[in-house]
Amino acid sequence: MENIQMNENNFITNILKGVGISLITTLVLLIIFSIILTYTNIQETAINPVIMIITAISILIGSSIVNIKIKKNGLVNGAIIGAIYIISIYLISSILNWKFSLNLQSIIMIVIAIIFGVLGGIIGVNKK
Repeated sequence: MENIQMNENNFITNILKGVGISLITTLVLLIIFSIILTYTNIQETAINPVIMIITAISILIGSSIVNIKIKKNGLVNGAIIGAIYIISIYLISSILNWKFSLNLQSIIMIVIAIIFGVLGGIIGVNKK
């Protein structure tokens, strides 16, 4: 019984590590992107696609790294990491922006988060 509880704690810790790695990666990439925006003439229409790409890359990295350690259930673990990541981002967004609402772009972001979480999980589990 104690071994099962230890495995559950490890699972939760690893999932939270994956979300944390993804969030930190997002922050670093967004800072780099904001510096590029400041010193170049990139059009505003490029901002949303770049944010989606940054989100996908961040989740892929976080999910891959953590699933290398877990070594099983990469699909599920990756999807959970992607879902918790995107829920965290939307909670933060709704706190910082009172006009926050779910729209088509939000739904696309949720789907991207889960898909890239799953892909990261598959990559991580199969990495040797």
